[in-house]
Amino acid sequence: MSRPQKRWALAAGLAALALAAPACGGEKGATVQGVKLIEEGALTSCTHLPYPPFQSEDKETGKVVGFDVDIIDLVAERLGVAQKVVDTPFETMRTGSALNAGKCDIQMGGMTIKPERVKFMDVSDPYFDATQSLMAKKGSGVASLDDVRAKKLDLGSQAGTTGEDFVKDKGFDPRSFDNSNAELNGLRTGQVDVIVQDDPVVKGWLKDPANAEFEIVANLNTGEQYGMWMRKGHNPELVEITNEVIAQAKADGTYRKIYEKWIGPMPAAGGGS
Repeated sequence: MSRPQKRWALAAGLAALALAAPACGGEKGATVQGVKLIEEGALTSCTHLPYPPFQSEDKETGKVVGFDVDIIDLVAERLGVAQKVVDTPFETMRTGSALNAGKCDIQMGGMTIKPERVKFMDVSDPYFDATQSLMAKKGSGVASLDDVRAKKLDLGSQAGTTGEDFVKDKGFDPRSFDNSNAELNGLRTGQVDVIVQDDPVVKGWLKDPANAEFEIVANLNTGEQYGMWMRKGHNPELVEITNEVIAQAKADGTYRKIYEKWIGPMPAAGGGS
């Protein structure tokens, strides 16, 4: 390549980089009430869709809605900005890589507070108490994981979730599905006989007449609590404000309204109360 050609190629490359730069998180950032935002005027949240009732895309409006979305909306309102939801693979969420890459300010998505996650991400106070459920066809004769084992049934789970970890710890080798919709479809189409999933998610599925032939056959009390996640050591003010918002929502009845809107009657104890 001649020298003029080299100079032209270098200039073209630099121009391409300049055009690409504004798309990167942090280039349009701002600080609001001490909180660092990757984009001015927005609190950017990561999640992995779909995961109803915590977050899913509304078929009519195309907007992402759900329990977690409403909670994060309260945080955004406190900051005087709008929430912007980014769909990202769950693997990049549970490892913290989406946060570290500046893809979002906060993560939602029914993510259980676990010691290994707290090592490399900051987490809010618990906002939801969760259990796991087994879902199968009515009349399956299954009432426990022991029944699944005794009957040699095929068990399905969602990849990277605590439900999957729980059954693996019990000696199962479940068929792993990429997301909750794929897992449900695996049950519907007979790829698996039973699935394990967060109880509120299963209850949401069972409201759909299309799932009338299925039921919850067992509850697995795993002692899980969900938290909202943030980049380690990067945004302590966002952690503090998120905690304040969660506490205020529980105290003034807003949390109960959100719970009953997306899940149903709130238990007297638990359920994030």
